[in-house]
Amino acid sequence: MSPTTPGIDDQAVSALRQDVLDWRYKGLPSGASGSTAAEFLATRPTLSGSGFTGPVLVLDEAALEHNLSTMARWCERHGVLLAPHGKTTMAPRLFQRQLQHGAWGITAANVAQLRVYRAFGVRRVLLANQLLDPDGLRWLSGELDRDPEFEFSCWADSVAGVELMAASWTGERPLDVLVELGWAGARTGVRSVERGVEVARAVAASPRLRLAGVAGYEGAAAHGTGDDALATVDDYLARLRELVGEVERAGLFETAEIIVSGGGSAYFDQVAESLAAPWPTSARVLPVLRSGAYLTHDDGLYRRNSPFGRAHRLAGDESPFRPAMRVWAQVTSRPEPGLALATVGRRDVSFDQDLPEPQVVRGADGVVRELTGCAVTSLADQHAFLRVPEDGPRIGDWVGFGLSHPCTVFDKWRLIPVVDGDSVVDLVHTFF
Repeated sequence: MSPTTPGIDDQAVSALRQDVLDWRYKGLPSGASGSTAAEFLATRPTLSGSGFTGPVLVLDEAALEHNLSTMARWCERHGVLLAPHGKTTMAPRLFQRQLQHGAWGITAANVAQLRVYRAFGVRRVLLANQLLDPDGLRWLSGELDRDPEFEFSCWADSVAGVELMAASWTGERPLDVLVELGWAGARTGVRSVERGVEVARAVAASPRLRLAGVAGYEGAAAHGTGDDALATVDDYLARLRELVGEVERAGLFETAEIIVSGGGSAYFDQVAESLAAPWPTSARVLPVLRSGAYLTHDDGLYRRNSPFGRAHRLAGDESPFRPAMRVWAQVTSRPEPGLALATVGRRDVSFDQDLPEPQVVRGADGVVRELTGCAVTSLADQHAFLRVPEDGPRIGDWVGFGLSHPCTVFDKWRLIPVVDGDSVVDLVHTFF
């Protein structure tokens, strides 16, 4: 690990290697109990030969590094900054790697996540929500007073919310606030440019708050990759630019640099094109993407929706992201023709977007082979139901499944092995 990663406490991240492994962590070999993470890794464990039990989620090192490097190069070339949404992984070791690859900051969704970030010294955070909780605001006030290097901003979408934030803010420094633009029928955010200017005026009028920019989430306005969805995103981004212009003309921004932020993991190409275009402002604009799922990508939702899957929009650009998640589970039953049961279920993997995808099988000979003709038809709490051909996986075989939507996978695992081929090269702690 680098001892000088900007934006995070490397020593705090390194201290996770001293965590003692035990029964808390599913999938780990029983022989690892009592060892620290560092001691276990020093034994050069392998996924197939060191006693890992099923199910076990793993991250592929080569895919992680490819995705980190690909996104870093893409953002630099397109003139945008990246504050990846940490809610995807809640893994400080992965935050560290994102920052090592040039991430400008890390995005959070709530105070619980923010407290994890601060425990590991994350120094620049965007909170992509309104923060109204009085205790959370008082705690945050103290964090900003204690650490002059800590930079923070949150959203606001109502005058009432601005008043509540101001009433609970006790910090010596003002709280930086970005006006959030929404979309009719979607989730949070002002529904009109005019209302956005009203909220901006309320922020600027408070001595406890400071108007630092405009933000939003285009993914709440559109779904899918059809022309109508892409056009809706462009319309939303035009309104975001309009709001920035109206607030600027009203002379309400209070910082030398204005943050303008958007960008989930489905339309970040359109967001970058809009945010990196020239701005009619006297202040410098910092265009910030918040895409988070790029790190692991997936074998479902983002395989379909990532801009790198839309070749007609990104011709000649970087190679696509690679899926970095796989869960391994053992076949324990073939109770009737065409049916196999594997030891992975809703407690272990995502199922909100797509069911797991059987991709490879490892038999008694230890050889990993491509798997065809199999599909998961449903999940129980601890079982996957597989439709299989007669010559499909046998009882005792291990099946490797691709997964969809990483945000609902990570929260089921407290410790995740990172593998280079069959070798386990790292252990990633999560904090949900």
